[in-house]
Amino acid sequence: FRLFPLREHGMNWRARPLTCQEIQAFRKSKEVMDRFIRAYKLMLGFYGINLINEETGELERAENWRERFENLNRFSHNNLRITRILKCLGEMGYEDYQVHLVKFFLTETLVEETLPNVKRSALDYFLFTVRSKEKRRELVHYAWQHFKPQSSFVWGPRDKLQKFR
Repeated sequence: FRLFPLREHGMNWRARPLTCQEIQAFRKSKEVMDRFIRAYKLMLGFYGINLINEETGELERAENWRERFENLNRFSHNNLRITRILKCLGEMGYEDYQVHLVKFFLTETLVEETLPNVKRSALDYFLFTVRSKEKRRELVHYAWQHFKPQSSFVWGPRDKLQKFR
């Protein structure tokens, strides 16, 4: 059993992918969804992040963020887990949570520059797990605005980014 199951194979080939019927059953079960949010908060805590609003998915740095970010910067396997969590949030109907988590990582990597070793994963993978096309575009634009040098930004067409909004 996986903490953040998906409809695709992960690194553990013995774990079978979820079916659409299983996802629907999970989403209808208050107990399963409560456990899912508990697991999400647990993993966020491990990464030095707090969920401050369960309604919106809003996040902030935890008190121990410095030591936890050091761990995130040192061990890149965490990036695979974060991608998995983001995809699972989408499967479970927490698209708003996806947006907040991706924006959190974009802010920490591009604006605060606290997670330099997470930057490529945030741009190459995290961004593109966001299900809402509109929200994904907003996040790509946000990333472009904060990327240095802007001329090297390859995650969206420059002409569209300049005209965005």
